[in-house]
Amino acid sequence: MGKADFGNLRLTIHETVYEPSEDSFLLAKYAQSLRGDILEIGTGTGIAALSAAAASPKNRVIGVDINPLAVGCAKGNAAANGISNCRFLESDLFSAIPSGKKFNAILLNPPYLPTTQKEKLSSNEENAAYDGGKTGLSVFMRFVKAAPSYLAPNGKVAVIATSLGGGIEKTALALQKHVGATHTISQESFFFEKIVLLEAEKKP
Repeated sequence: MGKADFGNLRLTIHETVYEPSEDSFLLAKYAQSLRGDILEIGTGTGIAALSAAAASPKNRVIGVDINPLAVGCAKGNAAANGISNCRFLESDLFSAIPSGKKFNAILLNPPYLPTTQKEKLSSNEENAAYDGGKTGLSVFMRFVKAAPSYLAPNGKVAVIATSLGGGIEKTALALQKHVGATHTISQESFFFEKIVLLEAEKKP
């Protein structure tokens, strides 16, 4: 097990659960500004969901992950940090979310690395955190088509995207098409890559 800190949060990281990195911190910082009903897809350690919950006791937060070990990890981190207004569920994207449920914000840090068959990890749980398919957008494209039906009026979607394979432009275009007006909230640049946090607001 590993450890990570973000603000006042103290997180334990289980094996096969995505370790918080720069992309996680971009999303978690954004989550602190949110109010209302909030959903994080692919919650991992729970860092962004817990950041949203800790920002206001009035927030009602759900974090979901396809990896049951991540769900257990996030639940443990919620308990360890004394956060009670956030719950975690095992779910393949929206599969565990009731169809009539609406959120003011939906967050996603998807597996965005373009991945060939040879590059897939042997552990299904670990692979789910990194494998973005051949284009790096396979999980995101499933997400963006479904997300609008779970958004409240003027609800927002926030997604991490990478410059690898033109991912930022492709992600922005899909958000614009399926959700609404899209812009960049924040970004981090590295020697080989740039990652950005894109926000889209639901069309009226």
